[in-house]
Amino acid sequence: MQPLEGIRVADFSHIMAGPYATHLLRLLGAEVIKVESPGRGDAMRYYGGDRAYDGMAPAFIAVNAGKKSIALNLKDPASVEAARRLIARSDIVVENFRPGVMARLGLGYPDVQKLKADIVYCSVSGYGQSGPLRDWPAIDNIVQATSGMMSLGGDPGDPPMRVGFPVVDTLTGQTAAFAILAALFRRLRTGKGELIDVAMMDASLAFMASAVVPYLVTGRAMERTGNTGYSGQPTAAMFETGDGKLVSLGVVQQSQFEALARLLERSEWVDDPRYLTADSRRANAAALQAEMAAILRQRPAAEWESRMSAAGIPCGMVRDVAEAASLPHLRQRAVKIPLTIPGLPHGGDVEIVNAGFQFQEDCPTVSAPPPVYGGHTETILEWLDFDTDERRKIMQAAT
Repeated sequence: MQPLEGIRVADFSHIMAGPYATHLLRLLGAEVIKVESPGRGDAMRYYGGDRAYDGMAPAFIAVNAGKKSIALNLKDPASVEAARRLIARSDIVVENFRPGVMARLGLGYPDVQKLKADIVYCSVSGYGQSGPLRDWPAIDNIVQATSGMMSLGGDPGDPPMRVGFPVVDTLTGQTAAFAILAALFRRLRTGKGELIDVAMMDASLAFMASAVVPYLVTGRAMERTGNTGYSGQPTAAMFETGDGKLVSLGVVQQSQFEALARLLERSEWVDDPRYLTADSRRANAAALQAEMAAILRQRPAAEWESRMSAAGIPCGMVRDVAEAASLPHLRQRAVKIPLTIPGLPHGGDVEIVNAGFQFQEDCPTVSAPPPVYGGHTETILEWLDFDTDERRKIMQAAT
């Protein structure tokens, strides 16, 4: 039995952060009913430039597998009543409208508490439900900018650079899922629900604790180090190998440096005053890296990765996403979940990424494809006790 079997989520979220949170809950067994707006539904259904995937864009598939979809026009009173009935039969509400929108619809937390006193209600927004930035619009790259995240990568003097995937959306969704699980656990103990306020800005700063806290403690911002680790060690950097590919080393401990010297057949480095300690290696970084670079160009990247890893030396070949996603290791670890999605190009057999952890039993997984837009509307309305004529009117309002 999966841990969230029997838990129902009324999901009013769209795009990425909220849907990623409910995706994680779905992987743990929750029933997720996705409430979509009239016409085309979640904009992520059409994300990207390949129109062959319209309605089931890859980014949408990534975070919506196994959910159900009901199309509701929340400006229509009967449709709002449907939303109220859905919430009354749910354990969790997730929404990521701009602050105040759900309240104006009559679906804010005080309204929902009257429908179900122990509801766990999670609002996801750019800057939170309070504070001077509350009403600022935000998407992933905006918060990458305002949180300082863009300033952390690259070498000193480089222009700020966006992380190359929607990291803020993903980490915010994970933060929301974590908060929801904590609130559910407390509800088991106290019988009380909770109002959760998750801000992309707040979640980003928490995610960047290793960069933010040193500034808070010392008053000095950490320097950008490019492809060298924050340790500043010349042995925690990137090197070109014999086949032109790159490896990234993470040699930061004395024992690791000694193991590296043995493996590279440079045992004399261990007694060399220039390389004797971490501080002396930093002071003589250019000389040490020049020696290492000459040696590492003698063998291909995959060989170095294998030999160093076997010797307990942190080393990884720099792969692109296609190479990383094709590693046989991932299949054994159930990192990828196979799905069949009718109507997609190439037969519809695809894979999505799992939750990133395993249980001994009943691991996170999903077997059903993402829902077509509004595909469960009539079934859900019937379950919510709307008669045939009422269902027809609600469905017409959403077209």
